[in-house]
Order: sequence, then structure tokens, then C-alpha cells
Amino acid sequence: MAASKASAPRSSGGGMFRGFLRSGDPFIWLTGGALAFSLLMIAALIWIVGANALGFFWPDRLRAVDLQGGQKLLGAVRAQEAIPQQTGAAPEQYRTQFQVANRDLYGSDFRWVDDSLMTGHSFPEQAIYLERYEWGPFFGFLTTVRQDGATVAEGFVHAWPEFLALHARTQATLDAIHAIEKKDIGNINYELEQLRMAVKRAQRQETDPTRAAEKIAALERAIAAWQQTYEEKARELSALYEENARYHIVVQDIQGNEKALPVAHVVRGFLPNTMTWLERLGLYMTRFWEFFWEDPREANTEGGVFPAIFGTVMMVIIMSIVVVPFGVVAALYLREYAKQGPLVRAVRIAVNNLAGVPSIVFGVFGLGFFVYAIGGTLDQLFYQDSLPTPTYGTGGILWASLTLALLTVPVVIVATEESLSAIPQEWREGSLALGATKWETLRKIVIPGALPGILTGTILAMARGAGEVAPLMITGVVKLAPTLPVDGHWPFFHLERKFMHLGFHIYDVGFQSPNVEAAKPMVFMTTLLLIVIVIALNLAAIALRNRLRSRLRFGAF
Repeated sequence: MAASKASAPRSSGGGMFRGFLRSGDPFIWLTGGALAFSLLMIAALIWIVGANALGFFWPDRLRAVDLQGGQKLLGAVRAQEAIPQQTGAAPEQYRTQFQVANRDLYGSDFRWVDDSLMTGHSFPEQAIYLERYEWGPFFGFLTTVRQDGATVAEGFVHAWPEFLALHARTQATLDAIHAIEKKDIGNINYELEQLRMAVKRAQRQETDPTRAAEKIAALERAIAAWQQTYEEKARELSALYEENARYHIVVQDIQGNEKALPVAHVVRGFLPNTMTWLERLGLYMTRFWEFFWEDPREANTEGGVFPAIFGTVMMVIIMSIVVVPFGVVAALYLREYAKQGPLVRAVRIAVNNLAGVPSIVFGVFGLGFFVYAIGGTLDQLFYQDSLPTPTYGTGGILWASLTLALLTVPVVIVATEESLSAIPQEWREGSLALGATKWETLRKIVIPGALPGILTGTILAMARGAGEVAPLMITGVVKLAPTLPVDGHWPFFHLERKFMHLGFHIYDVGFQSPNVEAAKPMVFMTTLLLIVIVIALNLAAIALRNRLRSRLRFGAF
């Protein structure tokens, strides 16, 4: 009797546990915990990327460090870590990483120093930070300013204000140089290329030799006129370069090594150890703005990423314009028109399997089908005068966008089919009973009701397409694009041009850069920017989807 009484609570407890399992509550807690863990991981990812990225533009102070043996270094502290050592050895010691810059003098931008070797440090007020167009930054001291080889200011007190004045002058000259190179000479080269192709066209199409000769002579006169204009601009450009070549500064590193630098090779110079907090914030915002709107420099490890931003956004827009109609039409046919049977089921299986094909396979297909087959055919039919230089028979933003459209079309088809299947069958039957045709029912009842789901598929396609890199590497993306796919020349949108992409920019800077350590901040900053762009595109699509849902809820269709 006592044993049976003792076993009763255990049986009751086991039954309660089994009832708890059957209720499904553990699975609710499990899925909720998984969601919380996923959100935590995403927040941690964004935090790590943001923490390493947003400090990239802050101007740190330069520290002059005295080392044992009488050596010195001047640099900015970038990291500190414990020195690896055997277990049970001496107490733990640390080492510090300094960005010493001056790559053209030292061969490396960074140097690790054991803390035990440091005997003292200071923050010299005259330490100068020079951002250069080539060879990275320079840390040192300004000693002399020269004009036409003659010294015009010597000593920091006199040389610094003279440098600032000359730097402003050389930057204005550089702006004029870039305007001539990109706008004036760019337009001249465009016109010359059009005239050369017109000559080829006349030679190929004109059957009357006399008329062909007259037409070619007129074109050659126009070419000669443009050549003269080009030579005038070239002389103007040469004069501007010679003007900037007159001004030099002499700088000295912490060890006393001197180097002469053209003032025009300096992006900016400042004194980091004497700047106030507001001055640092102003420089931070200036650098931040340049990152968005300037072109890259120094093998993409410095400067801005505007061409990559433009190329990424334009590619996603073109991809979306192509993938949504094709995906929606395919889903409409499979769900509303096709007779359900083994063939349709096989098509659905094939569509689902396409979503699992490696992206590089789509890239190879895009290269063979779009670039070589379609692009090569277009060149033969419409761009014979440009051959052997291909126009569409090489990688470009159009072929890259179409390749990504193929990659993401299964996502749109599946999402659209699910949305169409969620529309009540009574809606269709009621519309048909009132005399509407099949197409009118789809256009006015089914498709508007499925629009939120269609936009969900579009959001997923945009998110995947924006982050893909492998297919782009063989269908049009490049390390540095000389011109954007959009300009002022007809047809304005040049879809045959190669382009830059933020994802490829991250790969190139992070893994192909000759100076990987110096490129790390740019990698984190570009990664953060790509995340922000993907989120912004998705938020815009989500806002549109929510708007459509609210209209549908209140019967505004």
C-alpha cells in the first residue's frame, strides 16, 4: 500500500510532463528562443561590423615613442594584444600595433612593438598627418616649402601656413584638370569615336565610290576639327600639370629621413595632436562624405566608393524590373492556367531545384548564353563598325542583371504561387458568376489580392541579388570602372558598360589588396554600407507592400 502511494505522484508528474509536451508549449518556447538567438546574432554581426567601420574616419593622435637602443617611431595606435608564450613562463606581456605610414620609406604601414621595449612617449604638436593620393598617408614633420626649386618658407612656423595656401591652390588646379579630363576630353573622345565608326559605316554601306569618297572626306574634316580641339585641351591640361609641378614640400620622418613631396599629391594635411574635438568631428564628417561621393584611389583601399554604390543599386533595379514580370507570369500560368498534372509538378520541382544551384553555375551560363551568344550576335548585326572591339559581346551591367534575374526568378515564382493560392476560390467564382472573363478576374481580383505576396518575393530576390558576387565576376563587374553606366550621351543608359559592385569591392579590397592590413577598415566600412543599402531597398519594398495591404483591407482596389 505504501509503495503504491509512493508511485502515484511519479505517475502524475509523468502525465503532466507528457501533457505539457503534447500541448506544444515546448516547441513554442523553442522557436521563440531560436528567433531570439537569431536576432541576437544579427545584432552582434551589425555591431561588430559597425564598431570596426565607423571609427575608420576618426583622426587619431600621433604618438612619438622612444624605444630601447635609441630608436624612435611616430604612429597611431591601432591594436594591442597579449604576446603568445608558453604556459608557466614569465608574466603575461603585451605588444602594440602602430600605424607608422610612410610606406615608401619603410615598406610597410604597420609595426608591432613589444610594450617592454618602450621607454617613453609623447604627442608632438608639430607632427603632421598627410593624406596622399599614392603610397598612403605620411606621418612626420614639415620642414620646407619650395616653389620652382627655390625655398619660400623654412621651419614649421613659416612653412605650415604657406603649405596650406599652396595646397588650396593646387587642389583648385586639380579640380580644373579633372573637369577637362572627364568632361571636355571625354566628350571629344566620344565624338571622335562616333566619327570613326561613321567612316567605317560609309566604307561598308556606300556602293557609289564618288558619293562614298565625298562622305568620308566630310567626316575626316570633322575628325580633323575635333583633333585640333583635342590638342588645344591637351595643351591646356599640360599647362595645368606644369603649374602644379612647381610646388613641393620637404617632410621629415621621426628618424630624420627627408622626402620631397609635390603639394598636388597631398589630399589633405592636418595636425592631429593640436586639433580640438569639434575640428576632429568636422574632419570625420568630411571623410565620411567623401567615402560616399568620391572615386576610389590607392588600389581601392582609400577614397570613396560612389561608382560601386551606383553600380550596385542600378544592377538591383534592372534585375528587379526583369525578374518580377517573368516570375509573376510564370506563377500565374502554373497556378491559374496550366492543367495540374505530372508535367506541372515536374516544372515546380525543377523551379525549386533551381534555387539550390550554385550561383557560379548561373554565372557560367550567363557568360555563355548572354555574353557570347546574344551579345556576340548583337555585335554582328548592329555594331559591326565597332568590331573587333566588342560592344555587347563582353561583360556588362545588362548581362550581369539578367544573370541575377535567372538566379532569383525561382524565389519570385514560389512566393507568387503561394500568394495566389491564398486567394479564396470564392473570389474567383464570384467574379466569373458576375460575367467577368478569366483575364478580368485575374487583373481585378486575383493579382491585386496577391500583390503583397508578390512584393515579398521581390524583397527576397532583391536581398539575394544585391549580395551575390560570384556570377558578376564573369559577367561584367570590374575592379575599377572608368565611367558610370549613365552619362549625358545618347542613349544615356549604357547597359553594355562594365560596372563596380560593393560585394566585389569587399572581395577585392579584403583578399586581393597588396596591403591587406591597411585595407581592413575599408572592408568593414564597405560591408556596413552594403548592409545598409540592402536594408534600405528592402524597407522601401516592405513599405510599398504594407501600403498595398492596407488598401486591400479597406477595399480600395
